[in-house]
Amino acid sequence: MIEAFLASKNASLKLKITVKGAISVAATAIAIILPQIVHFALGASGGARWLPMYLPVLLGGCLLGWRWGLGIGVLSPLVSFLITLAIGNPMPAATRLPYMMAELAVFAAVSGLFSESIAKNSFMAFPAVLLVSVAGRTFFIVITAIFQSVSPLSVAVVWSQIQTGLLGLVLQAVIAPAIIMALSLVLKNDK
Repeated sequence: MIEAFLASKNASLKLKITVKGAISVAATAIAIILPQIVHFALGASGGARWLPMYLPVLLGGCLLGWRWGLGIGVLSPLVSFLITLAIGNPMPAATRLPYMMAELAVFAAVSGLFSESIAKNSFMAFPAVLLVSVAGRTFFIVITAIFQSVSPLSVAVVWSQIQTGLLGLVLQAVIAPAIIMALSLVLKNDK
């Protein structure tokens, strides 16, 4: 979506990279800060229920495309882990980190595949968010099933986590398209 806007402005490659880089850094920062706020306000269970890191990653993919979104999806949980590890309470937990990185990579990559469609019709954000949620959570179950013999996570535990996070996914299915559609209106009015 951002690529289409920048192309309409005949932006140089340097400007495109600068803008996308700045948006990526902002999305990653929000993906690190938002879970901290949710955990502080609602406790550890708040993160599992509301999935606060997922929203900025999802938006990053929809706005920037799959390549930039993939970077946001992989880096957000990793940077969050490293920062919070230095403080003494790593989030996500070390056992969950590789799974979260993989799941958020899928979230970002799949949402990024919709970026061009969303640029043409912002209502495409609705099916994008729904497909992303199904793809990401399905991938989480699949990789857990593959690695459960060497991991503390089991498919039953992951299924329970998925059920706990359904409310967060439903909320994101409303919030993400609303943000994308509002931003689309702003960008179209700026053309």
